[in-house]
Amino acid sequence: MPKCDLDAIDRRIIAELQADARLTNVDLAQRVGLSPSPCLRRVKRLEQDGYIEGYRATLRRERVRLGFSVFLGVKIEGHANERALTFEAAVTAMPEVVSCHLVSGEADYFLEVVVPDLEHYQRFLVGKLLNLPIVREVRSNISIQTLKAGAALPLAHLD
Repeated sequence: MPKCDLDAIDRRIIAELQADARLTNVDLAQRVGLSPSPCLRRVKRLEQDGYIEGYRATLRRERVRLGFSVFLGVKIEGHANERALTFEAAVTAMPEVVSCHLVSGEADYFLEVVVPDLEHYQRFLVGKLLNLPIVREVRSNISIQTLKAGAALPLAHLD
């Protein structure tokens, strides 16, 4: 595991940006107890050092007609590295797949798929995912209600 060289101010900056990435540098600096210039330098360093990967808008899925979420456990045939890499490249390129994890347990991969409705999910499943020759089995779990998603990462262990 890579070493984490975040001091208390860096952790406060990250916490504030996770809560609201649209903060101005002046507001952020005020919240973490710095003047704007050193705060901006710290943010730039956190970005350059790879602690902050990027910033994005979180959309309300139902407002953009993507309220149908399915979690899939996918088993693949064999685990030859080249074939697995081909599978990974294919699913990460599919816009419906919003997350893909290599996992241990019953499945080999765990995917989160977001589509408008069941009909679109069927087209995705049959027309895309099951067409990949390495896919052996797919178990679908349809989300009934989202109680928590996209939460800030818990950083208390860094204290």
